[in-house]
Amino acid sequence: MKLFITGISTDVGKTIASSIVVEALEADYWKPIQAGDLDNSDSHKIELYVSNKKTVIYENSYKLNTPASPHLAAEIDGITIDLKKITEPSPDSYRDKNHLVVEGAGGLFVPLNETDCVIDLIKPDYKVIVVSRHYLGSINHTLLTIEALQNRKITIAGIIFSGNENKSTEEIILSKTGVKLIGRINEEPYFDKNVILEYADIFRENLLNL
Repeated sequence: MKLFITGISTDVGKTIASSIVVEALEADYWKPIQAGDLDNSDSHKIELYVSNKKTVIYENSYKLNTPASPHLAAEIDGITIDLKKITEPSPDSYRDKNHLVVEGAGGLFVPLNETDCVIDLIKPDYKVIVVSRHYLGSINHTLLTIEALQNRKITIAGIIFSGNENKSTEEIILSKTGVKLIGRINEEPYFDKNVILEYADIFRENLLNL
């Protein structure tokens, strides 16, 4: 199974959600494009959060120095992101084919270059998990994200809510979309391997049934 983790915006909890999914499935992890924070990248965070020994964390296809939209970060670095150079990693020949978690950058329509956006990284055999966080306008952003995926006939595996519960918001999103609820990540004082492992145990059954 290949799962693509996207958010309704930036800073909604994609990397925490990714780490939980990776730990629950003992999946491999790949973030094609990292913009900024190269010394403390999302791949580094996954490595810190994950306990199992099976997960392989693959190298980014692009490592950009500026914490900005990838198209701008690439321009500052004097390069252009080319989708043809973003190749999904393959497990080593001695390993069984494992689940793969792919983490996007920001939301679906974050531009990568003059023509392509993050949504164009999603391959036909990927299932998408949408990470939604509650804030004023988040219902609109969540529904737009889901509708954009549906319009492109991209399979939506489900939704993860991140942050404090808002029952009214969650109910209207689930009612309007019919998307499966995978789970909720509460507003924790901190996240470490133990907290991630606890959530992985809670989420595992729903993830395995996707």
